[in-house]
Amino acid sequence: MVHITDPKAIENTSMDIIDGLLAYKRWDDKLYPIVKRVVHTTADPAFAELLEASRDAVDAGIEALKKGCVIITDTRMAQAGINKKRLQKLNCEVQCGIDDPSIEVMAMHEGITRAAAAIRAQSALAPRAIFAIGNAPTALYELGELIEGDKVQPYLVIGVPVGFVGAADSKEYIKTLGAPFIVVNGPKGGSNIAAAIVNALLIEAMGNNAG
Repeated sequence: MVHITDPKAIENTSMDIIDGLLAYKRWDDKLYPIVKRVVHTTADPAFAELLEASRDAVDAGIEALKKGCVIITDTRMAQAGINKKRLQKLNCEVQCGIDDPSIEVMAMHEGITRAAAAIRAQSALAPRAIFAIGNAPTALYELGELIEGDKVQPYLVIGVPVGFVGAADSKEYIKTLGAPFIVVNGPKGGSNIAAAIVNALLIEAMGNNAG
């Protein structure tokens, strides 16, 4: 048995294995790196069948990152999982307001979840952003209503909340609104997947300078 210890060699070997597991030509060349990164993160090729993106989604995300956009997440876990060095090189910033005391007050006053309140508050400050929702369906529903009300104009919506209540339906909803989207259909998802998708887009945005 070969024991690989070099981090880059481990990643490269993993990606080679994923290429062997997936039928490459089934995915658009622009989407395939996103598919591979999600499968790499989860070690579950089934996610490749669940991933869906609007036609312009990958390009929209890459161009926004190249301009140094704000990325709004619904969890600290997703925020922590996004590559800080690449963010810095592209002058991007990740924001998450889930544990801000003012968000808790808003949630209680409005009778909504903290995740929904955080999206409402943060989007008011950054209506043009990439939104990466990996945990709370209520956050994705809130974002959808803000889009419908023309209060936000996302560069990209990464909609991958997880759960048996509302997750699948919230993704179907966000797909109807005309904003560029990348989703994991059905109840599967997670903050780690939201971070993985952003990281894949960061690599593509940096091109040969990704490192």
